[in-house]
Amino acid sequence: MQSILTVYPPEVLAIIAGIFGLLVGSFLNVVIYRLPVMMQREFEVEATHILQGEEAAIKVLESQEKFNLNVPRSRCQSCGKQITSLQNIPVISWLILRGKCANCKTPVSARYPIIETITGILTAICIYKFGVTWAGLGAVGLTWSLITLTMIDFDTQLLPDSITLPLLWAGIIFSMLPHEPGFPANDLQTSIIGAIAGYLALWTVYWAFKLITGKEGMGHGDFKLLAALGAWMGWQMLPVIILLSAVVGAVTGIAMIIFGGHKREVPIPFGPYLAGAGLLAMLLGSKLNFWLSAIVS
Repeated sequence: MQSILTVYPPEVLAIIAGIFGLLVGSFLNVVIYRLPVMMQREFEVEATHILQGEEAAIKVLESQEKFNLNVPRSRCQSCGKQITSLQNIPVISWLILRGKCANCKTPVSARYPIIETITGILTAICIYKFGVTWAGLGAVGLTWSLITLTMIDFDTQLLPDSITLPLLWAGIIFSMLPHEPGFPANDLQTSIIGAIAGYLALWTVYWAFKLITGKEGMGHGDFKLLAALGAWMGWQMLPVIILLSAVVGAVTGIAMIIFGGHKREVPIPFGPYLAGAGLLAMLLGSKLNFWLSAIVS
């Protein structure tokens, strides 16, 4: 794969990847918004089936408008006007329309172009660092997944199994592919141990906290996300991922309570901090462990 593209400078490949990442970022915005809605609708059908029987569940299913990642077409949430292809160009359309709906002029959140831009930048960084190789493609896929999980958890305090579990298996499979030593986990044993250790680490914390306080300190999705990161990064990177996510999460949580008026009883999603630490571990690799060792010593 790499030999075909060696004629192109890394900077050119990174720019091309970044542009493609902008397009993917637009799709990630769709997933971030629609997947939780799809999960809620599925839950309603399943709950109705359990409580009221199959016939009632079928009625609920039939009453629901068809809704998935493809249908219906994107539309303004205020006036319902469909968004055309020209109005859906990543970042550019939002800037041209000055952050407003072309039809009703209702403000459109800046979050959409921000997610597109972040996706484009991180995609470019991954390809620049690892090249158009198995390592580069794996890094890009992992990055896209972590961006999606971060925003869904931020919005709903949910980490969908439909993303975390395939991500975990993909990490294990990826470890068996031929790729350069620059990527953290590059052998099957390291990946499998990382997945097991990642899950058990937060599972143990969860149950210890629950036995002591009688409360749930985190969701089960956090176990699966750290297991997925362990599968991709290897068990050696787990301590620094846990430490970084815990420290940043604690500092952010305290700041939100003191300065933002966040109530103590309102949960703060932990997934974004795990995802951020995972991205740093992927991009910086063993340097993070070296810096951690230097700080501790």
